[in-house]
Amino acid sequence: MKKLDGKVALVTGSGRGIGQAIAMKLASEGARIVINDLDAEPAHETVELLRKSGAQAVACVGSVAAPDFAERYIKTAMDNFKGIDIIVNNAGFTWDDVIQRMSDEQWYAILDCHMTAPFRILRAAYPVIKAQAMADQEKGIENFRKVVNISSTSALNGNAGQMNYSSAKAGVIGMTRALSREWGRFKVNVNAVAFGLIHTRMTSADAKAGATINIEGKDIRVGLNPDLLKSHAQRNPLGRGGSPDEAAGAVYLFCTPESNYITGQVVAVAGSPQ
Repeated sequence: MKKLDGKVALVTGSGRGIGQAIAMKLASEGARIVINDLDAEPAHETVELLRKSGAQAVACVGSVAAPDFAERYIKTAMDNFKGIDIIVNNAGFTWDDVIQRMSDEQWYAILDCHMTAPFRILRAAYPVIKAQAMADQEKGIENFRKVVNISSTSALNGNAGQMNYSSAKAGVIGMTRALSREWGRFKVNVNAVAFGLIHTRMTSADAKAGATINIEGKDIRVGLNPDLLKSHAQRNPLGRGGSPDEAAGAVYLFCTPESNYITGQVVAVAGSPQ
């Protein structure tokens, strides 16, 4: 029997990159997955990939920052799978600049995606989580559910040019610790992982070449200077950045029964002490 057999996992930003790796990892252990991506094509491609692997999966396409998204996402899970066991708030992007050049739009876009969206999703999930916990209690069943929020080492250490992102990811840590105290009575473990450098399309592009991605009609600069990547590898005790699969493995640890007595914690996934 797989560790997550029958569990229903919601993973935002899971059409590609780290989110897709998380979804694939949880599905490999038996979870049924509710995929989300801003764009329909990667979302549906990931659903098909999961289904071909034998997993059950559905998609809920759209921006996590949209005011109506949270209710729609929870409804998708309930309509298709009749329950919620795992919520991974992974969706995100960066929109960097130094403070004197950072616009209000940049500031609020990052806070809305990384803080407001998880807040709304968790708030929308509350009635379901409570009802499931009460039903388990009446049956005399001990059943732990999991929330894993994605933070960053930028929240732990700060990062020049990322005041919006560092602040939002620090807020995620506060959110995690507060909710762990609120939902403990429902047997929900609420933890966070703080990613360091993970090699994805966001970080692997060459910033010098002016690489961009399109987020809701806006071309956002992405990528890192190759010299910065080389310097990071030299400073990192493990000598490299991480892979999406390694990032997913850390999230998976917080979704397993082995984490049933761990809550309100933040683990850095960075190949180095923080």
